Amino acid sequence: MSYTIDLSGRVALVTGASSGLGEQFARTLAKAGAGVAIAGRRIERLKTLRAEIEADGGDAHVVELDVTDPASIRAAVAHTETEMGTIDILVNNSGVARTQKLIDVEPDDYDFIFDTNTRGAFFVAQEVGKRMLARAQGSAPGTFTGGRIVNIASMAGLKVFGQIGVYCMSKAAVVHMTRAMALEWGRYGINVNAICPGYIDTEINHHQWQTEQGRKLIDMLPRKRVGRPEDLDVVLMMLCSNESHFINGAVVQADDGFAL
Repeated sequence: MSYTIDLSGRVALVTGASSGLGEQFARTLAKAGAGVAIAGRRIERLKTLRAEIEADGGDAHVVELDVTDPASIRAAVAHTETEMGTIDILVNNSGVARTQKLIDVEPDDYDFIFDTNTRGAFFVAQEVGKRMLARAQGSAPGTFTGGRIVNIASMAGLKVFGQIGVYCMSKAAVVHMTRAMALEWGRYGINVNAICPGYIDTEINHHQWQTEQGRKLIDMLPRKRVGRPEDLDVVLMMLCSNESHFINGAVVQADDGFAL
């Protein structure tokens, strides 16, 4: 028996889409038929991604977005809906990290991480959520009521790791944010879930796995390997699908058993 998830006719907004997981999420949603608004600050990278998605038969639109700026969030969401139609799916992916001991954290370090990972993620979801709620309540037009919001948290939001304590705190807040939104918005057909990836090899951290410290870390993992961005495709597709209406407030660990 085969099973296909078809997102034709849906519009998805993916934040932090210029590289890493966000880039992969955008490609995956486009291949499933969704029109994808790829959002971030590195516009040239986004233009390249758009061209590649279109060359593969998909539909993509570049949207400039700085999640630390509320005005930028409002403008990006409005621009997406003007150009592509109402947003049915949000993949809330923007994130940053900084490695340092807690004793060395300065206010600027703390704000740098929380402004993107927690505050930014909240206000992006809130802006999209307002529009989804308005459609569900009949006060705004739209052919599809409800929606899917997928917050990209981290295993660091469930398990504390050394020297990235503030990052862990920020992602733990995203986990609780997901549950709070699921509780308030679920009655309107808006499903809010989170993915907590384990160690994934992306261009940002690829060099780390080649170092002695990185190889030691890999040896500590249950199956002595790190994941690839495409390893998260199946979880993303499940949570974004029309058929996932009974999955709300879930926090999905995709860590290859690391937390066991």
